[in-house]
Amino acid sequence: MFRVTRYVKSLLEPTLQGVGIGAAPPKPSGPVVIWNLIRRCNLTCKHCYTVSADIDFTGELSTDEVFGVLDDLKRFRVPALILSGGEPLMRPDIFEISRRTKELGIYTGLSTNGTLIDESNIAQIAECGYDYVGISIDGLEATHDEFRRRQGAFRESMHAVKLCKQHGIKVGLRFTLTQHNYEQLDAILALIEEHDVDKFYLSHLNYGGRGHRHRKQDAWYRMTRDAMTRLFDHCRAELERGVEREYVTGNNDADGPFLLMWAREHFPDRVEALERRLVHWGGNASGEYIANIDNLGTVHPDTFWWDHAIGNVRQRPFSEIWRDSQDELMQGFRQRPRPLKGRCAECRFLSICNGNTRVRAWKVTGDPWEEDPGCYLSNEEIGVEPSRQRRVAAPFDTIQAIEL
Repeated sequence: MFRVTRYVKSLLEPTLQGVGIGAAPPKPSGPVVIWNLIRRCNLTCKHCYTVSADIDFTGELSTDEVFGVLDDLKRFRVPALILSGGEPLMRPDIFEISRRTKELGIYTGLSTNGTLIDESNIAQIAECGYDYVGISIDGLEATHDEFRRRQGAFRESMHAVKLCKQHGIKVGLRFTLTQHNYEQLDAILALIEEHDVDKFYLSHLNYGGRGHRHRKQDAWYRMTRDAMTRLFDHCRAELERGVEREYVTGNNDADGPFLLMWAREHFPDRVEALERRLVHWGGNASGEYIANIDNLGTVHPDTFWWDHAIGNVRQRPFSEIWRDSQDELMQGFRQRPRPLKGRCAECRFLSICNGNTRVRAWKVTGDPWEEDPGCYLSNEEIGVEPSRQRRVAAPFDTIQAIEL
């Protein structure tokens, strides 16, 4: 996760460097765990990475099994746990699990589509004490309902935002950028301001689940660059007005180097300090500081690597699985530098982005260490021979029309 607000604020307030927002935060004590507690979902979204459906999936962990894993995560010093699905609110024991997680002192987030949050359960949700509730939005009403394949989903989700705000729950919107909703980004940012949403997470499309089948609908490189520029500008403008909202991005670690280039234009005298902080951030953390447990208890390097299992919490504790370095992919994730190929291996920003998101390379080429086809930076920007051709063709029908 790339924390845009933190870095933009450090550019605006350089006097804080070394004593607050400008200081490099310590590395996590353990991996952040995204736990898909249930695969069942009341929606069938086009870009779902778990390929969920409104049916029961057999073999999911019992409440007691979940509690046992939670105790192990606490001992392993996992700093944060994101409860996800499917739709986690469809799991009957979700509030028991949530309360137990909070009792253990673990930062607890709820990742939901929001359609099941209403007056009947908002008090229970508030009582759980979630540190954050993230609700997915894919555009304005017509676009969102089309993506979610359900009429009325947008209104239900935005009603959930309203209820969370009324009950003092930190709430955010999660937005996956594609070429079909790119033009609505400004309207979404305005929607966030209108509803005083606490956090906005812009996710780049990753090639997993139904997202793999729709990879040709990913945002074009120029669109991605423009969207990121607008997000940086918007965050800066709010901070200059005294509004501090949390903007973060995910699934494309080229956002770090791109912010550095944006800073060269707007804050040329503060670029060196920003670059040091970005190097400390270190880019992609799959298999190192990001982990995933699926609904059957299988452990993966992150949520988009469901095709690659490294163990199951029914056979071994998560802490043992995560420490085990025998898995070849995990060894590569933890290697510095990673065993990258093509543009990624030659990139001058490797110490910042760490090779970006490996699952895209794997889905397109079958090789997780090939260059990331989702990188939207040009050869000149990353320090590669300008005439050099990409070794991995970008998986977009229209990319030939785009000159970087």
